[in-house]
Amino acid sequence: MARRIGERETSGPTRGARGRARRALAALLVGMLLVPLLAACGGAVGGAGDIAKRKVKVTTTVGMITDVVRNVGGERVEVTGLMGPGVDPHLYKPSASDTQKLEGADIIFYGGLELEGRMTDLLVKLASGGRRAVPVTREIPEDKLREPAEFEGKFDPHVWFDVTLWQVAVRTINAQLAELDPDSKALYQRNTDAYLKQLDELHGYTKAQIASIPQGSRVLITAHDAFGYFGQQYGMEVRGLQGTSTATEASAADVQALSTFIVDRKIKAIFVESSVPKATVEAVQAAVKSKGWNVAIGGELFGDAMGNDGTPEGTYVGMVRHNVNTIVKAMK
Repeated sequence: MARRIGERETSGPTRGARGRARRALAALLVGMLLVPLLAACGGAVGGAGDIAKRKVKVTTTVGMITDVVRNVGGERVEVTGLMGPGVDPHLYKPSASDTQKLEGADIIFYGGLELEGRMTDLLVKLASGGRRAVPVTREIPEDKLREPAEFEGKFDPHVWFDVTLWQVAVRTINAQLAELDPDSKALYQRNTDAYLKQLDELHGYTKAQIASIPQGSRVLITAHDAFGYFGQQYGMEVRGLQGTSTATEASAADVQALSTFIVDRKIKAIFVESSVPKATVEAVQAAVKSKGWNVAIGGELFGDAMGNDGTPEGTYVGMVRHNVNTIVKAMK
């Protein structure tokens, strides 16, 4: 029997348990292969020096994490983000300069739950080698995590689309910075409290805006399955052409199945994503038209990457607001 979004199996070995065992074995095997690379780039952890007399050097992966560190760390941190606007973390391959940025950091923050795809094993190896490499999702209760059917044994990493779960990640970043730089603990806590208040307001705004959409119209269709937590928290049915990871390519059968669903439900708008080629969603649009129904491209959403620096969408709060406003405008 097919499971609804967010529904978990309760009998027999859990998907999570099987997945953790496989991930542990994979990390061990791949880690052995990465030893020469890490040795060439500096090997073990270097001395951090007296952090109290300088800024804390932080390296992050995706922009959403970079933005949180800037808000929590303020002037005390020097943040280097590896993945900018339009970059797909699932397919991102680290360069030699990325490895140097990771090696030179006092602390590394990454998404975890295999969000970073090809980088995952490198990050795990850095942590096992003594680096402060922290998956920001590690304190999120497991029963709050989604396990998509096609992602067997693994969790959906797109937790930032549930603002309440992203607040857990904010607290994890705060705690880790305070542990590394205890002299600035009070500063980090003040910044965290102020930022969490912004996120409380964002959560309330999102709930109210989505509730304004007629119930029968709350169906969100995007390029890939990145919005499951959003749908689960804010009451929308969510469909993605590609799976949870964009490493899983959509087939012609996937396009036809989704187009049939759109026609049957008389859905008026579907959405492209900034980090996924538009051609995939345009193929769905064309297939829908061939079946006698017209569906509009409702706009561009930010899924795995934020907007350009210096724009509202270049922040986490601005990105979520943009997505909500775009969805509501198209559906109402």
